[in-house]
Amino acid sequence: MKFKEPLIKATLIKRYKRFLADVELEDGQVLTVHTANTGSMAGCAIAGTSVWLSNSHNPKRKYLYSWEIASTESGQKIGINTHLANSLVKEAIEQGWIKELNDYQSIQTEVPYGQEKSRIDLLVTQTSSQPCYIEVKNVTASFEPGVAAFPDAVTARGSKHLRELEWMVQQGHRAIIFFCVQREDCQTVRVADEIDPLYAQTLQEVMAKGVEVLAYGVNFLEDKEQNPIGIVLQNRLELIKQKQGTQIKEPLV
Repeated sequence: MKFKEPLIKATLIKRYKRFLADVELEDGQVLTVHTANTGSMAGCAIAGTSVWLSNSHNPKRKYLYSWEIASTESGQKIGINTHLANSLVKEAIEQGWIKELNDYQSIQTEVPYGQEKSRIDLLVTQTSSQPCYIEVKNVTASFEPGVAAFPDAVTARGSKHLRELEWMVQQGHRAIIFFCVQREDCQTVRVADEIDPLYAQTLQEVMAKGVEVLAYGVNFLEDKEQNPIGIVLQNRLELIKQKQGTQIKEPLV
C-alpha cells in the first residue's frame, strides 16, 4: 500500500484528547492534527520524536492533516493509523503474501456476523467455498525490545470479537484473529495479559476451540531520502505468551 502523495515530516509536541496531537513542522509552524488511533499508544507518542503526516486536502475538515507514522526514540517507524490495518491485511492476502490464506477466491469487508451484532473485518471465501472470518487487530505497542504487545489498553470489544470468532467455528467455519504489527523493530508478538487478563484468558479459550491466530509485521517503503512512501504487510511473526512475573516464553502458534 502506497500513500497517495509524500508524507510530511514533523516533530511531535504532544498527543491529547485521544484524537488530537500537536506537531511542529520543519519550518517551525505548529499544527494540531487528527489522530486515528484512539488507544493508549504506549511508546508511540514520545514528545520530540519524528512523525509523518498526510494532507487530506479537504477544506471541510476541521483538522486538515492526519498523523500516519510515529517513531521510537531510536528512530524506528511505527504505523499508528489503525484504519490502515484492514487494508494492509486485505492487500497482503490478494498479493499472496499470507501463506495460510493463499487459496482465497473473494474478500468481503464489514459483513454482519455472530451473535452479538458484530461486523467482521474480512470475510474470505476460499477456493473450496469455505468461508473464513478474519478479525484484524492493529498492534503498535512494545514494552520490551523486539516484542510487540496487544492490547495496549483494556478492550471489552476485543474480547467480544474473540467470542464471535469462536461462534463461527462452532458453525463449522474457519475463523482467524489476525495481529497486524505496524512496526519493523519487532520479531515476536505477545498477549499483554498484565494489561487485560480477561482478553488473554479469552484468547486461550477460543484457541482451544479452534480459532486460529496469525501475526504478521510490516515493511515501510521509503524513497532514497528515507521518507516513508508506503507500507506492506509481509513478515510472519511468532506469537508468544509471556508469563506474568517471569521471562519464560511459551509459543502459542
